[in-house]
Amino acid sequence: MDINFSDDFLVKGKFSIKNASTEYKGKLTKEEGEKLLILEKVKLRELQEILYSDGSQSLLVVLQAMDAAGKDSMIEHVFGGVNPQGCNVISFKTPSSREYSHDFLWRHYLALPKKGMIGIFNRSHYESVLVCKVHPEYNLNEKTWKSVKDFDEKFWKNRYESIRNFEKHLTDNGTTIVKIFLNVSKDEQKKRLLDRINEQEKNWKFSAADLPERALFDKYMECYETAINETSKDYAPWYVLPADNKWFARVAAIQIIIDTLKKMNLNYPKLSAEDKSELQGAKKQLESE
Repeated sequence: MDINFSDDFLVKGKFSIKNASTEYKGKLTKEEGEKLLILEKVKLRELQEILYSDGSQSLLVVLQAMDAAGKDSMIEHVFGGVNPQGCNVISFKTPSSREYSHDFLWRHYLALPKKGMIGIFNRSHYESVLVCKVHPEYNLNEKTWKSVKDFDEKFWKNRYESIRNFEKHLTDNGTTIVKIFLNVSKDEQKKRLLDRINEQEKNWKFSAADLPERALFDKYMECYETAINETSKDYAPWYVLPADNKWFARVAAIQIIIDTLKKMNLNYPKLSAEDKSELQGAKKQLESE
């Protein structure tokens, strides 16, 4: 491989959405990428088992993207080989009335992976500085503010600060965070939305609400750029993956996750001398039956 996915797609310094490729795929062919993904899934399964048995840390993978960028299929293809007992996927929709009665981070705390687990957020706490920034009136549902005029620069700075503090607290207490933005182009999104209409088996994926949001594509890109610049930190980095080729985004994502798990210094539990003695005793007892 002539590319380091964990390094080349890591946000370093000031991020510019205009300069981020959506179609890059290196020198890999689709066939090579799909074969590589199969091999990497075996590695991920092994590392997940160590994470689970170690039980001292957890991994949180945050997936953010525009509609039709491939979040659902990425979860299926990247995590399809892991043990379901050690992995939990949460898809965040519009907050319920109960969730709106708490602060905007409350429901995300409840969904965090416990130690030994991989947690996947399909959309996340970042919706509060993405969709809620494009549609600031949504924030009024929290009942803390009286008017959209309250959502000024100070309000958004406080939101970014809350997110940074939230993520820093998690990493200080045993959760490693990987944040992935699937960067799909407007043209590719159009193609995929049309596929959902033209292919009967994909009709269920299409929502008429996708079109008004698509009309705000450029506004969303501005919000993503700002959010990534405000919150990509050493303790909770952002990776921006070219997503026009789904197979490439999957390979890049799984290698980033594998590299992250390797850096967590996980180990199978070590038995004490007493435990080893008991183990040998149990072995002798079983063999003598």
